Amino acid sequence: MTETVAFCRSRSQGRRCTRPLDHAGLHRNRTIMWTDASADPLHCAGSGRPAAPAAPAPDGYPHGRALCDVCLRFVPLEDGCLVDHDTSDPGEPADEAQRRRDWFNAAG
Repeated sequence: MTETVAFCRSRSQGRRCTRPLDHAGLHRNRTIMWTDASADPLHCAGSGRPAAPAAPAPDGYPHGRALCDVCLRFVPLEDGCLVDHDTSDPGEPADEAQRRRDWFNAAG
């Protein structure tokens, strides 16, 4: 099994920083750089948007959650809309990230 690199969770105009988690200095995505002060807010703009449950894998993953088209995370639904959520979850277990990658490779 290969080691998973945890990337910084900062975003600017929807671009995700491609530097390692807890890096020093400016955030970067290709040639675009930004500071913490100019970063996008953590709150995801996809919160509250109408959505439908994503197609399940044979074992049921993502278990009735919908794919947010802004942050590309699986988010619970409430009355047919994505619940309030952030663009990333620092406490997200590594197995959830791996399951999401597997789902994208198979269905997305």
